[in-house]
Amino acid sequence: MSQSERLTPQQLRSHRYLGPDDLRSFGHRSRQKQAGFSTEDFAGKPVIGILNTWNDLISCHAHFRQRAEEIKRGVWQAGGFPVEIPVMGLSETFMKPTSMYYRNFLAMETEEVLRTYPLDAAVLMGGCDKTTPALLMGALSADVPSIVMPGGPMNRTSWHGEQLASGTDVWRFWAERGAGRMSCEAWCSLEDHIAASPGHCMTMGTASTMTAIAEAMGMTLAGASSLPATHAGHSRMASETGRAAVELAWRDRRPTQILGRQAFENAVTVLMALGGSTNAIVHLMAMAGRAQAGLTLDDFDRISRRTPVLANLRPTGQYVMGDFFDAGGLPALLDQIRDLLHLDAPTVQFGTLADYLEGAKIWNEDVIRVRSNPVCPTGSLAVLRGNLAPDGCVIKPAAAESRLLQHRGPAAVFSNYPDLKARIDDPALQLTAEHVIVLQSAGPLGAPGIPEWGMLPIPKYLLQQGVRDMVRISDARMSGTSYGACVLHVSPESYVGGPLALVQNGDMISLDVAGRTLTLEVSADELARRKAAWVPADPSFSRGYGRLFHEQTTQAHEGCDFRFLHADGSVTPPPSIY
Repeated sequence: MSQSERLTPQQLRSHRYLGPDDLRSFGHRSRQKQAGFSTEDFAGKPVIGILNTWNDLISCHAHFRQRAEEIKRGVWQAGGFPVEIPVMGLSETFMKPTSMYYRNFLAMETEEVLRTYPLDAAVLMGGCDKTTPALLMGALSADVPSIVMPGGPMNRTSWHGEQLASGTDVWRFWAERGAGRMSCEAWCSLEDHIAASPGHCMTMGTASTMTAIAEAMGMTLAGASSLPATHAGHSRMASETGRAAVELAWRDRRPTQILGRQAFENAVTVLMALGGSTNAIVHLMAMAGRAQAGLTLDDFDRISRRTPVLANLRPTGQYVMGDFFDAGGLPALLDQIRDLLHLDAPTVQFGTLADYLEGAKIWNEDVIRVRSNPVCPTGSLAVLRGNLAPDGCVIKPAAAESRLLQHRGPAAVFSNYPDLKARIDDPALQLTAEHVIVLQSAGPLGAPGIPEWGMLPIPKYLLQQGVRDMVRISDARMSGTSYGACVLHVSPESYVGGPLALVQNGDMISLDVAGRTLTLEVSADELARRKAAWVPADPSFSRGYGRLFHEQTTQAHEGCDFRFLHADGSVTPPPSIY
């Protein structure tokens, strides 16, 4: 079907459920009437599913109840029939062991909800870190027309006259408290101010990174990802998203028609220009596995080397998302890197990415930099390889102290996170600023769930000496709001016997970001001897979702998705309704 062609009411997916004159459809229609709807409300209209990740433990999504009603308003206005469907919320704050452990769970639920219900299109309501990639992964696999409604960042806030950045400043002030330079009373006062409204973190953390990527990939309305959660424009955007979903249904515009190789290259380019979260690498690799886009870690490094960082946003820069919105938002940034983007990539608005840039203008050139004055010329993220990470690992050079980007030091090894927490502040370890802190058993299977432990703590006695950054290496992730010379996603992880499991105290480790290497200075023979003596740990779970996760989760460089959910070229038949 061409872009301009429209389905007839009889060609809609929902017609199979609601249209025929038979017993089964009688049941479907009668149950809609049981809910208070008349035949005229739904007959011959696209049914639009509103997948809402709201719950009371995701404060980032506290406004989603209202936004769902505004989406419905837009659907009704455009002649569709809206149905709200709650799906699993992934609370970054409260889910344990980590929300990442359940990203694939939400992706599975999204896929099955879209496939089995009589939906002609869907609005995907996401914002908090893992919700956006999980919803997109499920939508890709189900391949039902879908559009993302980004949740938006929280309001700006300040404390003692200083503008705060959620997440980033938590880490910063925690270090000051550890150094003895912040009282308990001040810490408790900060707690009252750090998160001032609904919406996700107002830094360029994982949430803002992933919603911006969704926009850059053409899966949101133009400018949608930059809108603050409490801005009146966010409500208007929600209604417009509902109207757009109806048009997607009529034209049967599917995610696989939008999320091709060009979209993924655009996503990586925008990730680098934003100084975005390292977590985006894992999520994009998982999404690419669903789309068969052929994305590799080398693509991230190649694009990073050519792309300037133009968003002066914390944790890399100075400002927060409210400032970014006022400065012109994502379209203004994209306009600066036109030559690095595939502008002919399609979008949910039936045009191309170039259309998203119409009228784009920078209103504050300190917040969104022009090409001649970047925050960093290139190198937002770097992919490292070496005998310590044969399948790769990542670092965010722009958020680290430059003196550490080439470093050699002795390893201080912690076998797991409880070990780290128990011993890191022990002066008997005699750690210095030259040491390389190494954490094992923090990867996809070892933790499990590759939690955000990668910004390893600096010993309090070094904080008191003024040390604020050290080289730290793990198979964990790091919060997108974090910073420092943290080497992350070491693959293969230590739990499966990767080289990280073989590091011992005192081993010399060399980091060379410019050379893209991470080297354990131990001979191959010695590593082979250690590997022969290595004993794997028992699985964390023997049944249920935990066992499924353990048996099916890929390593970090492959996206930590379930193997059986990767696209394999086959087509899943639609479910029978009889």
